[in-house]
Amino acid sequence: MHLQRRAYGEGAVTIRFSLVLATVGRTNELERFLSSLDSQSNREFELVVVDQNKDQRLAPILEPYQKKLSILHCVSRSGLSRARNVGLEHATGSVVSFPDDDCWYPPDLLERVALFFCDHPEMAGLSGRLADRPRQVGESCAEDQKNIGAPRFDRRAGLLDKANVWRRTCSVTLFLKSSVVGEVGEFDESLGLGAGTLWAGGEDIDYPLRALKAGFRIYYSPDLVVFHPTSPGHDPSELADRGYRYGAGIGRVWRKNSYPVWLVVYHLSRPVGGALLNLVRGRLPEARYHLAAFRGRLRGWRSR
Repeated sequence: MHLQRRAYGEGAVTIRFSLVLATVGRTNELERFLSSLDSQSNREFELVVVDQNKDQRLAPILEPYQKKLSILHCVSRSGLSRARNVGLEHATGSVVSFPDDDCWYPPDLLERVALFFCDHPEMAGLSGRLADRPRQVGESCAEDQKNIGAPRFDRRAGLLDKANVWRRTCSVTLFLKSSVVGEVGEFDESLGLGAGTLWAGGEDIDYPLRALKAGFRIYYSPDLVVFHPTSPGHDPSELADRGYRYGAGIGRVWRKNSYPVWLVVYHLSRPVGGALLNLVRGRLPEARYHLAAFRGRLRGWRSR
């Protein structure tokens, strides 16, 4: 199954997108995303901006685009999952997605997603991968996939399942039919950044896992790319805490979704291997990070 690049022609079922974007603290990055939306070949979308800033910094950024794009600007309390739930209350499209405020779209992204759903009405969702830049002239697909996500994202296309979901989706690259969202409901507000809990991550995997449990089919294509910058460097002294909190969120998702022990053991072994490898190489902060991620995952999995 390949994503089509033909024109989104007349007679096709109209696909209208609701893009639910939670944002806090960023301005230049949001302007870049808005610019990428203004360049989309498919204009059938609404952008729901869920603002968690305590000031009016977004007003001058949104104002010129509100004349060209369908934008709803609303506010929410802190927390990524809370913000997305607020946005879902206002989403009216037939397909829903959850872009980050620092990502951006290639010009034909929404057109290709719309074509996929028109050609494959049996599919409830579509997911792609992240890359930190567009493909360069003369660059092969294999070279392109060495961008951000090469260790994370699968190079093979296919359906999502419980075992491969960690390598085949994230909230930024996930497009779901509104019928799926209606069935799955809200994001778990105890998970994710700003939740005020130990579980600092995992909300973007918990959601598609719940969709799979409900019987929906979600397809993954590595040819579908959303651009996202590489993660910025972190103070080595903060790495371990970050690894622990994100790991705890991952482990919590395992527990919530009844992961089998063999699969949990497999995922627990990965940060252990990373810790040992970095220890041998003399990279102590990175070794501590992986060890903390192991401890966090174990803590989350053992939670009740």
